[in-house]
Amino acid sequence: MVMNMGTTDRLIRILVSVVIAVLYFTGVISGTLGLVLLIVSGILLLTGLVGVCPLYLPFRLSTRRNVK
Repeated sequence: MVMNMGTTDRLIRILVSVVIAVLYFTGVISGTLGLVLLIVSGILLLTGLVGVCPLYLPFRLSTRRNVK
C-alpha cells in the first residue's frame, strides 16, 4: 500500500489516540463510550503509525506531499 498520510495528519492522529487512551485509563471516560473511544483510539494509532488511511483510498485522497 502506498502511504497517503502526511506528517501533520499522522501526528494529530497519534496525539488524539494518546489523549483518548490517557482519559480512559485514568477513569475520566468509562463504560460503553469509553470502550468505543478506546477502539477508535487504537485505529487512529495504527493508521498514524503505518501512514495509510484505508478510508482515503476509495476517494484517492492524500495529505502527503509529493516528494520528487
